[in-house]
Amino acid sequence: MDQIYEKVWSQCLTVIKDNISPSAFKTWFAPIKPVRLKENVLTLQVPSQFFYEWLEEHYIDLLKKTIKKELGPEGRLEYSIIMDNTLSRQHNQPFTVHAPTLNKKALKNPPINIPIELNKDSVESKTVPNPFVIPGLKKLNIHPQLIDSYNFDNFIQGDCNRLARSAGLAVGQNPGKTSFNPLLLYSGNGLGKTHLAHAIGIEVKTHYPEKTVLYVTAEQFTNQFIDSIRNNNQNDFVHFYHMIDVLVVDDIHCLAGKPKTQDVFFHLFNYLHQNGKQIVITSDQPPVEMSGIEPRLLSRFKWGLSADLQVPDFETRMAILQKKILNDGVEMPQEVLELISSKINTNVREMEGALISILAQSSMNKKDINLKLASQVIEKFVKHAPQEVTIDYIQKTVCQYFDIPLDKLKSKSRKRETVQVRQLAMYFSKLYTKSSLAVIGNKCGNKDHATVLHACKTVRNLLDTDKRFKRYVDEIESIIKVT
Repeated sequence: MDQIYEKVWSQCLTVIKDNISPSAFKTWFAPIKPVRLKENVLTLQVPSQFFYEWLEEHYIDLLKKTIKKELGPEGRLEYSIIMDNTLSRQHNQPFTVHAPTLNKKALKNPPINIPIELNKDSVESKTVPNPFVIPGLKKLNIHPQLIDSYNFDNFIQGDCNRLARSAGLAVGQNPGKTSFNPLLLYSGNGLGKTHLAHAIGIEVKTHYPEKTVLYVTAEQFTNQFIDSIRNNNQNDFVHFYHMIDVLVVDDIHCLAGKPKTQDVFFHLFNYLHQNGKQIVITSDQPPVEMSGIEPRLLSRFKWGLSADLQVPDFETRMAILQKKILNDGVEMPQEVLELISSKINTNVREMEGALISILAQSSMNKKDINLKLASQVIEKFVKHAPQEVTIDYIQKTVCQYFDIPLDKLKSKSRKRETVQVRQLAMYFSKLYTKSSLAVIGNKCGNKDHATVLHACKTVRNLLDTDKRFKRYVDEIESIIKVT
């Protein structure tokens, strides 16, 4: 029989689910567990301090209204935070639904992880073949393969990557002890997921120099596994990876269609996770859209947090370029940076490539950097660089075609013409981008994935029955295809 506090929290979740996206609900509210309800105080258990802080920063108003609705004006809320160590800390600041912050209260008896004691001498003297260099290299000498410049200081934060960066920083400062294990970072090409993966590893080495961190691409991992089969030393390969405290695997989607490699990674994943080791993986797609990956492995990817990195807005692109020239010790006119940011708006890597090309042209030809030189370089660069179609570009194109403001598309308006424009934006976003239904819905006015599916179905039906509507679609599609 359900406890009263479980029923109250279930009713709260019903309200919350209607006010946020499915992905946000799954990430931030599904892991919460009600603990007790006493004297109108509902206690909720959350996985970590970071988890609590994120809720307080982003969902405080929603929580206040929901608790007030279910428990009345005297309702209060407090947290039980699963501490990352065995020490409990009491926070006695009261909270009511009118207060600006929520009370934090640690568990009286937090879960304790009992470490397995090993003989130090046996660990130090144990030699395990290292796939990266030569056999016999001791654990403490394993090179992490991290790029020093790919750190958090050089990673510009914006709305496009705020969740991913915040979660990555939390993992870097407390590896294996947050609810973000594994942490899966996904995005299109050139949007910073590899940079962020390296930054996490560097952060771990900064705070925990004794930990063994390793960055490896999925292709490297596969080739090493094939070599171990060829050389009949698979046990050494497995034992080497068992020594890693923080494993960062880039482009995990490259394991698609490789069942034996997936099998060995599956067992490695289980071993590391069960022993409190941190796993960070990157992909060009979220788990739900990965093909060629075994279901049992996909289920493991969903244990922690999947965070996406979106295309940065103009201000974030400018900040990235300014940081780049500052680090390189060069000067460049503001208008040139603005030109680069406006012309190359879908891929950070291409944008930085254009910046380097302008600097090279100026140096080799002894010319001043100005708009004329920048335009010449960017024109050639953009001409030969395939442009990625983004949700933002599609929305802008559709709105310009029908001459309506972009903010109207993202509003809650139910006017027929606005709904139709919004549905077309959803339809083309599903057709021309790799974004998930949840992401598309979120960028089209905080709609859920079911709304996106309905929009696509509606557009397809109208294409078959309305000739004028079909002409609209064909003309918009021809504009998008030019990109």
